[in-house]
Amino acid sequence: MPERTLTASTVATLLGGRSTRGPAYSSLADALRQLILDGRLPLSARLPGERELAAMLGLSRTTITAAYTLLRDQGFVLTQRGSRGITSLPRGTTPVNVPRLELPRPDAPLDLSLATLPAPEGVMHQAYASALTCLTTYLPTHGYTPLGLPALRAILAERYTRRGLPTDAEQIIVTFGAQHALTLLVRVITAPGDRVLVDHPTYLHALDTFRDAGCRLVPVALTEEGWDVEALLAALRQTSPRLAYLIPDFHNPTGHCMPSSMRSIVAHAAQKARTTVVVDETMADLAIDVPVPVPFAAADLQAEIVSLGSFSKSFWGGLRLGWIRAPRELATRLAAARAASDLGAPLVEQLAAVQLLADAEPILDNRRALIRSQRDVLMEQLTEHLPAWRYHIPEGGLSLWATLPAPLSSALAATAPRFGVRVSAGPLFGTEGLFERQIRVPFTLPSTDLSEAVKRLARAFHALSAGGFAEASRMSPEANVV
Repeated sequence: MPERTLTASTVATLLGGRSTRGPAYSSLADALRQLILDGRLPLSARLPGERELAAMLGLSRTTITAAYTLLRDQGFVLTQRGSRGITSLPRGTTPVNVPRLELPRPDAPLDLSLATLPAPEGVMHQAYASALTCLTTYLPTHGYTPLGLPALRAILAERYTRRGLPTDAEQIIVTFGAQHALTLLVRVITAPGDRVLVDHPTYLHALDTFRDAGCRLVPVALTEEGWDVEALLAALRQTSPRLAYLIPDFHNPTGHCMPSSMRSIVAHAAQKARTTVVVDETMADLAIDVPVPVPFAAADLQAEIVSLGSFSKSFWGGLRLGWIRAPRELATRLAAARAASDLGAPLVEQLAAVQLLADAEPILDNRRALIRSQRDVLMEQLTEHLPAWRYHIPEGGLSLWATLPAPLSSALAATAPRFGVRVSAGPLFGTEGLFERQIRVPFTLPSTDLSEAVKRLARAFHALSAGGFAEASRMSPEANVV
């Protein structure tokens, strides 16, 4: 059954200044189909009634009926006798090119599928060397740290407090990374069939976690400017999700940063809906054009808001450590559940993390300067070689979210390795094969490699557009939309 009902005013706002070429019903159907494919209109949602939408758009009811009929014939709307149409997708739309990790080879394609940086030069070696020196103190003990090394929990708590969110060490649980933390949270908070609200698009492995747990996804589309607060509030009100997973700090994949005023509104609405908000802050340290944001949980200290952090983006992906910052009662429940699956993260890695955080700001300042320069190189190269691609300039994080002039994302991801570059298709970051017009482009490669990667990507895209569009179009239900 559909989870949400779209109002005529919501649909009219999203349509904006639609094209009027051709018959009115065809133009309207094209615009609605584009909204569905771009994820702006959620799937499995009831469309407004014909009379209601006709009055809002100033069109005849016959025009609305014809547009809905066309969408139904194309597979974008499902209808039952006596009920409103429900947004859908034609069968057979699936993403391709699941990212993979491999050791670099001289002849390997340049990899734009992973948004992660190499270790800062010299820093990780020094941190591990210091950790091994400190390890001798712990060798006479059993070595288990089920909730995390006390020194690491204390320094993480102090960092939250310094950023504006009072925290003590008992609210911190150290994990094997943010993905492990999210899996633990989902196991404790949700049950199969529970609704989980997500940004749309969102982090692809989070989607995998929710699907594996049997949760029902409630995707809320981001706009070109960021979050649609009215859509978020409506989804919270209409679906009462058990959990909401948000990435407000330099969103992956779009790079958006949620304004502080919006954080308060969303936090209060989630509290009213009795929804636990899980905030992925793995990109929070990687501010480029704005200050590091105040933690989302500071927006409402009474709401049940959980923060996830990780060392993988700020420092190095090989340091497999993350953490959970949770309200006390939930932290206690998580600690009890954790014991059933593992007995804590490795001690050497935790000691290395303590060394890194003892003087983190110089390291992070260098990281920010690096990604700022690489972001600027990426934008210069895209302007030169792929000028038809549109994107929001990310204020932080490690990637930008580009909109292609045609629905070629999966086809481009499949074709690009033949041109010496690897990239992740847009549908990986959404549900039901959406985002065929979008693609994530990280700026994590060195500038020289990044320039070459864009040139190779441009050659793949132009070859596909010129010679393989008909073939690629069959991979996407949006084949006839320009």
